[in-house]
Amino acid sequence: MPDETTRPAPTRTPTGAGPRGALVAGSVGNLIEWYEFGVYGYFATIIAATFFTPDGGGDAEALIKTYASFALAFFFRPIGAALFGRVGDRIGRRPTLILVILLMTAATTLIGLLPSYATLGAAAPWLLTLLRAVQGLSAGGEFGGAVSIMAEFAPAGRRGLYGAWQSFTVALGLLTGAGTAALLATVLSEEQLGAWGWRVPFLLTLPMGLAALWLRLRLAETPAFREIERVTESAPAAVAAPASFSADPADPADSAVGDGAASPRTADVVKAILLGAGRIMGWAAAGYTFLVVMPSYLQTTLNATFQQALVATVLANLGFAASIIPAGLLSDRLGRRAVMTSGAVLVAVLAFPLLNLLQDPGASTPAKGLSVFAAGAVVGLMAGPGPAMLAEMFPTRARYTGLGLAYALSNAVFSGCAGLIITELIEDTGNVDIPAYYAVVTCALSVPALLTLRGDDHRRALRN
Repeated sequence: MPDETTRPAPTRTPTGAGPRGALVAGSVGNLIEWYEFGVYGYFATIIAATFFTPDGGGDAEALIKTYASFALAFFFRPIGAALFGRVGDRIGRRPTLILVILLMTAATTLIGLLPSYATLGAAAPWLLTLLRAVQGLSAGGEFGGAVSIMAEFAPAGRRGLYGAWQSFTVALGLLTGAGTAALLATVLSEEQLGAWGWRVPFLLTLPMGLAALWLRLRLAETPAFREIERVTESAPAAVAAPASFSADPADPADSAVGDGAASPRTADVVKAILLGAGRIMGWAAAGYTFLVVMPSYLQTTLNATFQQALVATVLANLGFAASIIPAGLLSDRLGRRAVMTSGAVLVAVLAFPLLNLLQDPGASTPAKGLSVFAAGAVVGLMAGPGPAMLAEMFPTRARYTGLGLAYALSNAVFSGCAGLIITELIEDTGNVDIPAYYAVVTCALSVPALLTLRGDDHRRALRN
């Protein structure tokens, strides 16, 4: 079997958009996805009052139900990752991502048009939950395809940078959502915001989605997938028998998968998916704790105003955005293991001091702003190299499915449940340090998985 480091790249190149076009088309859908998820988190208290407050229900109960719906969408992500990943690994990344953006845009727009509990009764929360499930399915199919496109188009030695753009658009999406929410909270009264203003950000998804659709219609298929198609067409019998591979790109156990001649064994893909989910669990948990759950925590636990909570969230996301691209670039030089492990360790060390600073009524406003900025920045150290790290774990025939499922499973358990777990535990125990405990434990558990990465993974070619 040819060495991964010496195998020549496929000679075919797409006739459509090149690497930069692929970077934009791949990341724009992710921006929309996280814009919506951010908006839902930022308006959680208003959505709770609009859809989840039956007669006799309290604010805490409604917020918990809102986060349960939030978590449900995340649990549909693995289903979407498996479904769309299978399609994307069989018929191509481009057509699959076009379908995904259509579903996401339609579901998000409909949320903005959905009648409230007061108008529709008990059907309202069920319809909202159904639309959240559709969003979860489409979001599950988004990550694997977007990262596959970015990694497979990336020039040599730039996969960390290209993959970092996927995470960067997470920050842009959350910031766009936070900025939109903050603007509406400024120009509208609380009554207007609760009555109809919260719907505006969801309706804005329609023009954003149409722009993303136009970009993806212009997108060409990736060179790696086109090469797999060529091999399959020229020697269809060679792909019949499954071949083994390892999550370690340099493991000698890899067989014909490296040459694009056989499909990977299901057992090996499953092992790599579970390992990948373990490697990013700290990123998933800490990211949602500091970047999305924070507004509701500040309001319900620390009695901050809606505007104050949004400002804090914007600062956290600015810190997140500021560190992502440098972290991706650094991982192209030092390796994914060094950068991501550093991020996980820093979260574990800094979570309690940063949260306690926010809780201190005597702390200055600049100090509190710096603390949330720093919290976002250390998460970015994991998020920058993360997409490239996952892409490097799977061969082309299983990349869309494998990395999409690893990401979706980790996010379903550790991101989607973050708001629900934190809110419930604070309600039951009265311990206001629960967010820090959650971030510290998950990051500490992800460190051993990250240490299994090879130090030279960033220098090796993607496996076909």
